[in-house]
Amino acid sequence: MLPNREGQRVPQVTFRHRQNHQWADITTAELFAGKNVIVFSLPGAFTPTCSSTHLPGYNELGRVFKENGVDDIICIAVNDTFVMNEWAKYQAVENITLIPDGNGEFTEGMGMLVDKTDLGFGKRSWRYSMLVKDGVIEKMFIEPEEPGDPFKVSDAETMLNHINPQATKPKCVSLFTKVGCPFCSRAKEMLQEHGLDFEEIVLGEDVTTRSLRAVTGATTVPQVFIDSKLIGTSEELSAYLAAGR
Repeated sequence: MLPNREGQRVPQVTFRHRQNHQWADITTAELFAGKNVIVFSLPGAFTPTCSSTHLPGYNELGRVFKENGVDDIICIAVNDTFVMNEWAKYQAVENITLIPDGNGEFTEGMGMLVDKTDLGFGKRSWRYSMLVKDGVIEKMFIEPEEPGDPFKVSDAETMLNHINPQATKPKCVSLFTKVGCPFCSRAKEMLQEHGLDFEEIVLGEDVTTRSLRAVTGATTVPQVFIDSKLIGTSEELSAYLAAGR
C-alpha cells in the first residue's frame, strides 16, 4: 500500500536542473521552508493525462490558489531537466514550478516510486498531490491503487476544494483572433484590464476560417467565448464587461 505521509516532513533532496543554460542545484529547503506549497506528482511529462488535464488544471487555477494563501505550485516527475523544461515551454506554464526528480530520490523518499517497466518507463512516480506547509505535509491526495493510471483525487479542483470550498474559480475565456487585427488587440486589452486570463486561438495558425464559422457562425474576428457562451465581437465584449457579468 502506498503510504500517506500527512504530518511528516518532505524528504531532504537536492535536485539538479538547468537554469539559464547552466547546471544548478535546488534543495527541498529552498522549495518549502517558510512557504505554503502545493505539490502534484505524475508519471511523466508529455504523457496524455498529465498533459491534457493534470498540469493544465493547476496552471489554470494558479492565480486562485495564490489568492488563497499558496506561495508556489510544484510539479514533480521522474524525468530529466531537459524534458521538464521543454514540457514547460510546450504547455506555456505560467503558474507552476516544474522540478525534475531525475534519479527518483524525492519520489522514493515519499514512498511513491513505482515500477512501470511494462510500459517501458522504468521507475516512475505514482500520481498524487499534497499541501505542504513549511516542509510538513498537511494533506495528501493519493490516487487509488488500480490498474492503469487512475486520475480521481489529485486534480486541481479537489485541492482547491480542500483549501477553500468557497473559492471563486476563474472564468474560462477563449478568444479567436488574427494577426494584425486592431479589434482583436482591443479585445485582449479589455480582458487583461478586467483580470481575465484567456486562451488565444489565432486564425491561420491554430484554426481555419471554416472552423471559425462552424464554431461561431461568423467569419470575422475577434470572437470571444466566456464559460462556453459566445459573447461575440470586441463591441459585444465591451457591453458584456460593462454590464458586470
